[in-house]
Amino acid sequence: MNINRWRYAAAAIFLQVLLGILYSWSVFRLPLETLHGWTKAQSVLPYRYSLIVFAIGMIIGGLWQDRKGPRLVASVGALLLSLGCLIAALFGDRLEGLVIGYGVVAGLGVGFAYVTPISMCVKWFPDRRGMIVGLAVMGFGLGPLVFGPLLEGLIGKDAARFSTTIPNTFYTLAAIFLVGAVGAAQLFDVPPADWKPPGWEPQTGPHSDSQLPPGQIVQGVSFYLLWLLYFVGTAVGLTVIGEASPLLREAAKRGAWASAGAGLGLMSVFNGVGRLAWGSVSDHFGRGAALYGMAGLSALACFGILRTADTFTASLAGLSLAAFCYGGYLALMPALTADFYGSKHIGANYGLVFTAWGLCGFLVPGYFASILDEYRKNGSLAMGYSDVFGGLGLVAMSAIALGWATLYSRRRQASGSES
Repeated sequence: MNINRWRYAAAAIFLQVLLGILYSWSVFRLPLETLHGWTKAQSVLPYRYSLIVFAIGMIIGGLWQDRKGPRLVASVGALLLSLGCLIAALFGDRLEGLVIGYGVVAGLGVGFAYVTPISMCVKWFPDRRGMIVGLAVMGFGLGPLVFGPLLEGLIGKDAARFSTTIPNTFYTLAAIFLVGAVGAAQLFDVPPADWKPPGWEPQTGPHSDSQLPPGQIVQGVSFYLLWLLYFVGTAVGLTVIGEASPLLREAAKRGAWASAGAGLGLMSVFNGVGRLAWGSVSDHFGRGAALYGMAGLSALACFGILRTADTFTASLAGLSLAAFCYGGYLALMPALTADFYGSKHIGANYGLVFTAWGLCGFLVPGYFASILDEYRKNGSLAMGYSDVFGGLGLVAMSAIALGWATLYSRRRQASGSES
């Protein structure tokens, strides 16, 4: 059967770009802090909730789409994303309204919609798992390239108008997602039973045909190592994304050649390209080469650049390198999940692994934001950023050991040694 599988990849990328609004929250933070007098810990709260609920939505959506297919689940997710922005527009003058609208409802919608392109693409491209997942989620990382400048333009710089421009921005987003995201979801589908790419044959060997359901994967050590690797590996990127716009605005006070929104857009390019690049590296040179490379360069971004950055250019360079490495985890972890447990239950299985990302996003950025608040009270915010990135550099280095342990568990599983 001659099927153009690339059309599904194109629809997946388009939807993921729209879902990338989640990574653009930092643009809202300074206007909200200015309008309401909120602290950094308060302004990051909707973002934190959106990440943890996103992960919960991944589990529910993954189980649901494994049974009902990607189109229905992606459509419901897109509708929830639009509804969440509408709630944020109507009730966003209170922190609780933003947490419920953007954090809970929109976050749940993104979780539903995000898992479907990944699962769909893994099934259409069993011969190129790392590359295709990287390509599919690249759109998510590129979202701020579109939304960063758009949100800055809609919100504006006039603090006297923030009470009007912020809700109007959420109204605009609600309309965009209602049309664009729901429309893209209608193009989703899965391959026919027993379909495979022309000329491709599945690998043979011990456990090569494993198709383990969620209830079984949690019984093995490899699941918990995958989970810890995801938590630790993405800690730098999730914190960097949450702090990017405020950090660039601080750096811009000493002179800048671009706005913080434009910087966020450039950073998103590295985030997106990193997903495709590291996914391709893992296909050609092995998962280990990609994991060690991402962890090492992420540590370099923190220790070698961000910890001592004192200019806009240096800050943007460090943020972009960290985002480039972070993007790789979003490509490798679905591929590793399929490597370990097969593609039949990939939606639900990856949803379980993805809870590490969600919990990390809820805990880690908030922890470091509270540290920065303390330094800001003492008038030493620059020192606060230095200490934060020093700590994140140590976290990044620990991912090297976790990557080795995870791949070792994979070899044990393949040989039948793991219980």
